[in-house]
Amino acid sequence: MELLAQSPEPTTLLLIALGAIALLLLLIMKLKVHAFASLTLVSLATALTTGIPIDNVVPTMMTGFGNTLASVALLVGLGAMIGKILEVTGGANVLADTLIARFGEARAPLALGIASLLFGFPIFFDAGLIVMMPIMFSVAKRLGGSPIKYALPVAGAFAVMHTFVPPHPGPVAASDLLGADMGLLLVVGLLVSFPTWYLGSYLFGLYAGKKFNIPLAKAFLNTEVMFKSKKDYPAFSTVLMILLLPVLLIFLDTGLNALSVAGMVNGESTWVGFLRMLGKTPVALLITLLTCLLVFGQKLGKSKMEKLCTDSLAPICAVILVTGAGGMFGGVLRASGIGQALATMLSDTGMPIILAAFVIATCLRVAQGSATVALTTTAALIAPTVSHTVGLSQLDLCFIVIAIAGGATVLSHFNDSGFWLVSRLLEMDEKTTLKTWTVMETLLGTIAFVIVALLSILL
Repeated sequence: MELLAQSPEPTTLLLIALGAIALLLLLIMKLKVHAFASLTLVSLATALTTGIPIDNVVPTMMTGFGNTLASVALLVGLGAMIGKILEVTGGANVLADTLIARFGEARAPLALGIASLLFGFPIFFDAGLIVMMPIMFSVAKRLGGSPIKYALPVAGAFAVMHTFVPPHPGPVAASDLLGADMGLLLVVGLLVSFPTWYLGSYLFGLYAGKKFNIPLAKAFLNTEVMFKSKKDYPAFSTVLMILLLPVLLIFLDTGLNALSVAGMVNGESTWVGFLRMLGKTPVALLITLLTCLLVFGQKLGKSKMEKLCTDSLAPICAVILVTGAGGMFGGVLRASGIGQALATMLSDTGMPIILAAFVIATCLRVAQGSATVALTTTAALIAPTVSHTVGLSQLDLCFIVIAIAGGATVLSHFNDSGFWLVSRLLEMDEKTTLKTWTVMETLLGTIAFVIVALLSILL
């Protein structure tokens, strides 16, 4: 449980938050202090200036750091091992060749994005991104050009599916709080997600790829394929099976959770609990890794497989630590009460409910970083207003959920662990990440909101 501070006035809290972000920009971009040290320092300063009790400052920082590491470290570590095995055995090349052959070189970013949309239906953002990275970099290495034009359609696909579409936890929780029909929300979420992704992620990715040219990340593709002959590469069906395995397993968790919330299955039953455990992302990736070891171990040998797993971990240590520090900063901001204070102020402004939902979620997102927290908190804040508003149809409720999700997506920056995950996986500096990832997230959230706002007027 996060420790709540005796907070100053909301205006003071807002100024402190803006000052903290400005200090991060100064430390990281101008003074070139490492992001991990900068985030730790600013988290400490923010905790002190927002009035968090002295005895709780370090525990609050450690809670934010530890909670983020708990969710990220296992996923990144297991995903890096799977990616390394696919890379060295030629599996990533096989999938890249197949995509290029079937869609053509010019449509490779589109093919990667569509594949990520399909994978992203049940799989969470960070896990999906880790699994797709070696394939994305294989395509980028083969075709040339900036990896950004391939990476943004992939990352954007997982982002929209994670935020807008059940059975992901954010939209499921929001629909439950507001009383929206889950099946209808699934349809509306999918219909909104595809044009949002195409405009805000795919087209912007092509534009950003021309404007920002970054080298291939050393964390991936730093090892040549072990087999000289393509005859020794794994079959396409084998690679596809390995990629689909975590997707199917994770769907056990997300799908059964959605069915449980809808009252279609008993969430307390033992068999549902066991299947959901198998579908938890770390367990799903562990099973996938064990499958990789079993499939490729006979050809490469046990000692070689062990060395590949060990080698895969070294480059991603910085990714894990910096991402954890981003979670620490977000945790401090949540504990300070900045986001809650702003949301409470805005909830009484008299704005149209769909606009208020978007604005409150945006403020919570900017203030504390977590899209899921912003989504669920906003839904809880406006639920009483929604319940007392006459004339809202089930379609209107779905539009409000999507508006909240749009606000919870925009303006990803230093307090969002996803910002640091993308930055470090692509080995982009912070300035480039702000100009690419942050802009893309803002486009995605804004486009989705505009679509549902127009639909709420027309329908």
